[in-house]
Amino acid sequence: MKEIGIKSIEELYADIPEKYLLKKPLNLPEALSEFEVKKHVEALLSKNKTCEDMPIFLGAGCWPHYVPAAVKEIIQRSEFLTSYTPYQPEISQGILQALFEYQSMICELTAMDVANCSMYDWASALGEAARMASRVTRRNEILVPRIIHPERKATLLTYTDPADISVKEIAYNPQTGQLDLNDLESKTSNKTAAVYIENPSYLGFIEEHVDEIGGLAHKHGALFIVGVDPTSLGIFKPPGEYGADIVVGEAQPLGNPMNFGGPLLGIFACRDDLNIVRQMPGRIIGLTTTIEGGKHGFCMVLQTREQHIRREKATSNICSNEALCAVASAVYMALLGPQGLRKLGETIMYRANYAVHLLSRIRRVKAPVFKSVHFKEFTVNFDAAGLSVKDVNQKLLGMGIHGGRDISKEFPELGQTALYCVTEIHSKEDIELLVNSLEKIVLSG
Repeated sequence: MKEIGIKSIEELYADIPEKYLLKKPLNLPEALSEFEVKKHVEALLSKNKTCEDMPIFLGAGCWPHYVPAAVKEIIQRSEFLTSYTPYQPEISQGILQALFEYQSMICELTAMDVANCSMYDWASALGEAARMASRVTRRNEILVPRIIHPERKATLLTYTDPADISVKEIAYNPQTGQLDLNDLESKTSNKTAAVYIENPSYLGFIEEHVDEIGGLAHKHGALFIVGVDPTSLGIFKPPGEYGADIVVGEAQPLGNPMNFGGPLLGIFACRDDLNIVRQMPGRIIGLTTTIEGGKHGFCMVLQTREQHIRREKATSNICSNEALCAVASAVYMALLGPQGLRKLGETIMYRANYAVHLLSRIRRVKAPVFKSVHFKEFTVNFDAAGLSVKDVNQKLLGMGIHGGRDISKEFPELGQTALYCVTEIHSKEDIELLVNSLEKIVLSG
């Protein structure tokens, strides 16, 4: 206090208005010993239930997947665990190489030319993609599907509103959920900076008209942005093969646990067009060779896009990164390889569609709501049973099962509908337990 020139602790809070200051001592319990604190915290933590304690069928942006032990072991090495960011590239070759490998594998997975070494999550990647498209095209309108994750859309609006970019929704076919191409055609114009789709969609089905959607966007001079779940790309055509200009997505399923909702890992990749690449947010790690000896050297390239430039000239305020999560995904993808990723995708799709098949046989339950091909998420409607999703989920919890996400408020036109998720961690027994439990709930009313 003497060193910084104050006579009381209260002086540190002089800028806070008097009416907001607490005028009495904090009501805190007596101090505990280290052992007592540990025991208390463990008692609190024991109330949590994870996907290892009970079957969980909740996805909607953060999914339960298996993380191989090797991934956890490698990212706990001090070289990676403590390498928050490569501020001194010339002596950070290890982390730079790991991030370069991550970028390379993301490019292979999405069939794109350039990837950055990650964003915060899918939502922030989408927001950045929208602003990037606006800068590239010098237009101020983004078209998105009506069926989009509402939290993802909220983040998109947070990014676009200050930049005076408008966001318009495209209708969907009520029977299939597929994007309404006539509505898209009528709303695409010379103001459109980009058309964005999610494939698989937020509600789990595969968009079947990707070539037509990309063609419509390009016909009007707009960019085509595709959001992906990377676990689907082992079996489905990657966005780069149907004309995507920018690909965003969520890499949490690639070797990162759910961690009670984060941290997540945003995918961001684009095609090799210098005008587009220079507008990409975040960091890009490049590979070069040394002047003497011709050895490989890794470095950060095109750094003028972020914090190494005056704020008003930067293309993005993304300057922290998810380096450890990106390394985890790189290890995961390297472990599985192309055949393993294909097997993963097949397993997820088989099990999810097995669940749909069994659920569809329950009287007064509709599964799925849309007549389309589904990957790992699908909708289940309880209107005919006269049940609310909230009641169904509460009863499932009482049976030791975590049900799907209640989307009745997000999409009221779908009635009492829940979004369920099935991945490779769900066994045949888990799926049949869910189906039998839901059948009992429906029959009991």
